[in-house]
Amino acid sequence: MMRLTSRGLAALLAAGVVVIALALWVSSRKPSESPSQAGELVLPGLESSVNGITEVRIRKGDGTRTTLTKGATDWIIGERGFPADSSLVRKLLLDLADLKIVEEKTSDPASYAEIGVEEVSSPRSSGTLIDLVEPGKTVSLIVGKPSGMQSSYVRVAGAKQSLLASPQVIPDADPRRWLDHSVIDLPETRVEQVRVQPASGPAYTVLRGSAQQLDFTVPDLPKGRKLSSVSAANPVASALSSLTLDDVRKADGSAANPVHATFQTFDGLTVDVAGRADGNNRYITISAKSTSKGTADEAQKLDARFAGWDIEILGYQYDSLFQPLEGLLEKPAAAAKTPSKARRTKPKSAKEKAAS
Repeated sequence: MMRLTSRGLAALLAAGVVVIALALWVSSRKPSESPSQAGELVLPGLESSVNGITEVRIRKGDGTRTTLTKGATDWIIGERGFPADSSLVRKLLLDLADLKIVEEKTSDPASYAEIGVEEVSSPRSSGTLIDLVEPGKTVSLIVGKPSGMQSSYVRVAGAKQSLLASPQVIPDADPRRWLDHSVIDLPETRVEQVRVQPASGPAYTVLRGSAQQLDFTVPDLPKGRKLSSVSAANPVASALSSLTLDDVRKADGSAANPVHATFQTFDGLTVDVAGRADGNNRYITISAKSTSKGTADEAQKLDARFAGWDIEILGYQYDSLFQPLEGLLEKPAAAAKTPSKARRTKPKSAKEKAAS
């Protein structure tokens, strides 16, 4: 075994002192920085309390906002008083609960606006503030600009550190985006007849004698006119198939002489749709009734959901519901052209007359 001399021992001690000093110097270079948080949850604890969230508030600096309140069976949009699409609310909550840090970003307030995580207090603010409310506690997160397809910049309200986090969260503060957009899905195969009173032209009916008959007919067509094709009336019968709404508002009962389309099914359901134009917007109201046990529940649910509401639908949906009869008919043949008048000739002279 090698025996250390006094000189060697001193050298080892000196080297040890240098190593310790170097380690202390390195650790003192960034005393305020914490270890990387990559992979950690942005909102720890939320995953265990998602079901306890009773309200979600989403707000932008320009004043656009949505308030989602948890009801007994679904979520309600406070700004509309109408049911939200609960699956969208659930997805937002689960994405926030699963939100993990990809990397730390700026903690300088002067740089927040570059990634959209500045305070949501000005119309120029580009971020969105989300408040998650549960009894006795509110957690707030500012969601900034997206980064690529998988991540977003975020900052917990009140914290200095901003973060790049995944999955990507792009909350929308427009109440319309959270609506349950489904209205009714009445397939053409169930429809027996539709009575239409359009805004212009005569009222008319499209019908068929049985569910096995493929194409609808239109009785009592104007004299000399016929449908543009054997299936021309079918789109009228399918106008309530997968019908969706764009927005809703409380009905004020001010509609004067609205247009109508009344659908009757082979199984005893009657759905009356009244429509009216308001500027560039198109609104309908829906009422339903049933003459059979099998469709009584369906009629009751439609009335319970839409009674008292103006339902805004897209223009093409509205036009399909209330199409004038003329739109189903073959265009009349072009009128025969009037023969042109014979070219006038100069009267014959006496000499010409004598010669003839």
